[in-house]
Amino acid sequence: MDTPSSLPVPLRYGLSIGACLLAMAITLPLRDKLDLANAVMLFLLAVFVVALRLGRGPAILAAFLSVALFDFFYVPPQLTFAVSDVYYLITFAVMLAVSLLTTGLVTNLQEEAERARRHEHQTRDLYELARNLTGAASLAQVEEAVATYLKPDSGKARLFLLNEGKQLDTSGCSELEKQLLNLAFNNKDAVSGEHDGAAPALYLPLAAPMCTRGVMLVQPAGAARSREHLLTMASLVAIAIERLHYVDVAQQTQLQMSAEKLRSSVLSALSHDLRTPLTSLVGQADTLAESSLMPEVLRDSARTLRDQSRAMNNLLTNLLDMARLQAGKVTLRREWQLFEDVISAGLQLLRPYLGNRPVSVELAPNLPLVEFDAVLLERVLCNLVENAAKYSHEDQRIEIRAFVEQQEACIAVCDRGTGFPEGKIEHLFDLFERGEAESAKPGVGLGLAICKAIMEAHGGRIDAANRPGGGACVILRLPLGNPPAFEDEAEHD
Repeated sequence: MDTPSSLPVPLRYGLSIGACLLAMAITLPLRDKLDLANAVMLFLLAVFVVALRLGRGPAILAAFLSVALFDFFYVPPQLTFAVSDVYYLITFAVMLAVSLLTTGLVTNLQEEAERARRHEHQTRDLYELARNLTGAASLAQVEEAVATYLKPDSGKARLFLLNEGKQLDTSGCSELEKQLLNLAFNNKDAVSGEHDGAAPALYLPLAAPMCTRGVMLVQPAGAARSREHLLTMASLVAIAIERLHYVDVAQQTQLQMSAEKLRSSVLSALSHDLRTPLTSLVGQADTLAESSLMPEVLRDSARTLRDQSRAMNNLLTNLLDMARLQAGKVTLRREWQLFEDVISAGLQLLRPYLGNRPVSVELAPNLPLVEFDAVLLERVLCNLVENAAKYSHEDQRIEIRAFVEQQEACIAVCDRGTGFPEGKIEHLFDLFERGEAESAKPGVGLGLAICKAIMEAHGGRIDAANRPGGGACVILRLPLGNPPAFEDEAEHD
């Protein structure tokens, strides 16, 4: 059945006039027998039907036309608009008022019913959209779900998402469109504007629970959808995009964990299997290097073989230690100790390696006791000092400082060498990561990774930064904790 809005306007008004004439045609032959009140009721019925079926405008026309027909054909003197009794004017006024009130009530109820039907339809569409977005496994499926939602209204949508730099990707847009997109993105509110120079458009921010994921352009802006429904659609799309993002992050993390576990297992197995024969090789090479029965040339070759075997043995030791640390199989032997003891022991161990290189040690006054594994912390310190010596000139000073900062006991190892490459500092502590990828200096990128693992096992951390004026500085940080209290010897006596 045709609704009032689906009929042409002239036809609707023509039907309104026809309804009034039909009411007159029914009552006019009986006007001498019918009471005038009955004729009025029939005309009011005609106005009601017109309001119900044809809408507000035709019903208002029917109200005025009914009063005019009633006056002309029924009220004496008939066939004229003159009124013999002033009380008929009250009848006309009441008839017109009732007609207009009936029209208003009926059309208002129709409009409310239409709004309710439209709201129900849009809510059902949003439910279908939410269900489709829940099952979306890719961004293409998200875009397809949005296109399906807007298709009945001939609407279109385009997504502008964040790039790798966490900035809104507006490539290919005009300057005005870029401004509108950034305005919606930064203010997290819908912005009305134009697209392609003329078409009206609505720029909706994709505000997800964690952050704003981008902006969605909806065109045309109205598209038979309320602004609230379009904002709800944008929220559903934002949540779907954020879900896809975290699914991808979880998958990447799982792959990295699996690869890391496999790599650690392989390294541990290889290192363990190679360590026994390598230890024998180092012992035999050392025996040949110190033998007085061999010519000097052969002894030089034996020394070279011994040194390279020891370097390989150290590498295998690092691999095994890294595998144990990552597997959580290292037991810390923590004791309350002073930093100066572990610094002194480390420098004593490195004396043959450092030679005459200048090293300065600065200890802050009244350093507290700190709980740590002396052997492991000494290894971390030696590793950092070796790196400082390796990447700085032999006449440049290596500085070691011990101090307390923000409830943390710290040891800083600094140099005036080449420093860390810009942009790689945050990856320095990753496995097999070297400051210089093709450096001629020995090493495979395990030392700093082991240092980080040891510090994290202590509940501490390690930071690295370049120094102003050149050089690098690495800081070890351990929590102060609550060291045991000692009685003063004099008081004890």
